[in-house]
Amino acid sequence: MQPVLDDEAKPATADLPNISFLRSFAERVPDKNVWRIYRVTFALGMAYGTAISVIALFLDAHGFGKLAIGKLAAWFAAGIVAFSLPMGPLVRRFSAKYTLAASLAGYAAAVTAFPFMRSFWAIAALRFFDGACSVGVWVSSETILLSRAGKQNKAFVTSLYAIAVACGYVGGPVAAWVCNKFLPLEFAFLLAGLIAVGASLYVLLRLAPDVRREASDDHPLAALAAESSALQLLGRIKTSCFGTFAYGYFQASVVLFLPLYLMERKGISQPQTMLIPAYFAGGMLLFSNYAGRLGDRHGHLLLMRVLGVIGMTMVLGFVWLDSYPAMCVAVFIAGASLASISPVSLALQGVVAHPSEYERGTSIYNAFYAAGMLLGPPISSYLFETRGGAVMLEQLALLWAAFVLFAFVFKADDPAAQRQRAQNLS
Repeated sequence: MQPVLDDEAKPATADLPNISFLRSFAERVPDKNVWRIYRVTFALGMAYGTAISVIALFLDAHGFGKLAIGKLAAWFAAGIVAFSLPMGPLVRRFSAKYTLAASLAGYAAAVTAFPFMRSFWAIAALRFFDGACSVGVWVSSETILLSRAGKQNKAFVTSLYAIAVACGYVGGPVAAWVCNKFLPLEFAFLLAGLIAVGASLYVLLRLAPDVRREASDDHPLAALAAESSALQLLGRIKTSCFGTFAYGYFQASVVLFLPLYLMERKGISQPQTMLIPAYFAGGMLLFSNYAGRLGDRHGHLLLMRVLGVIGMTMVLGFVWLDSYPAMCVAVFIAGASLASISPVSLALQGVVAHPSEYERGTSIYNAFYAAGMLLGPPISSYLFETRGGAVMLEQLALLWAAFVLFAFVFKADDPAAQRQRAQNLS
């Protein structure tokens, strides 16, 4: 049972009686702490988007080659991998709220110090710490969201989470572009740090204490959760984990190497490449909520397969297309499809796991995301350096094809597919 904390029962738009569109969302998600997490997520997305849009350009300008850039990204992913599984117990021990605030402060310190480092190992250490703090943010935020989302609203709530990320990722590159017009590239990292500090303070001052749910209730998965090991939990959420692994691998690779590929092979200017992440995030922004509604209604795994096929086609379009406007359309559709898989896969995990397993489940989930981020950059950088950018993109399309096949083989993992099969047999 979810307690009422301060004004949690009050709809998030109760003070805005004339905004019916926003009220419809608030009525479906009445817990104001969920909306506070969305605000924090938007701010962090702004910080991430600001830093990500310039990090490859910054490293390239300071003499780091593609292989070195890939290795530095691997150090970031290594930080995520190293702290993904321990983060679940840490969140349960110290609370998601305080873990989130501390992680945001740590990220702010890492991104602020980044432009002042010049040696490979100094930057690698910062990237590792950045990764550790980032996984703390993700596990904490996702635990709070899943614990406060209604049983029928998992994908809807996580889709709004993705939209908050997307809004930040749209605004971040634009902020970096404007900043770069008037200030050196280094100031984009300082701006990202300032945003993250503000988000950390907001969590401490405005977010309510955690909602605690134990396995001893009438939930259908209560008995299973009470006896389930981490390996058994992984068996239930494996399709979600493969989806987030594929997305982490893809995201870490294209963020670093798609701008360089476009400049080297397609003749696109540096300022134009800085806006590419905004098109990707824009696709996520416009479609994620609709994808969440479809997933809640028709089944999460079915939707993930469809989105995987569309996204795989768009990745191949990066190779086939030459004009900048066409590339922007392909990036936009890739964002609408592939980026929407992430919140839908998180929602599927929330459906097949008991609430008392959310900390452990999100830790495992993020470990797979981190593994994708760890493997993607070095493999993609090697292929880019030795075989060319086209081959690098083609292996990303092949990865999505493998996910679609895996999701089809294990389609029964989705309770919606089980219900549909039972209806067909009856």
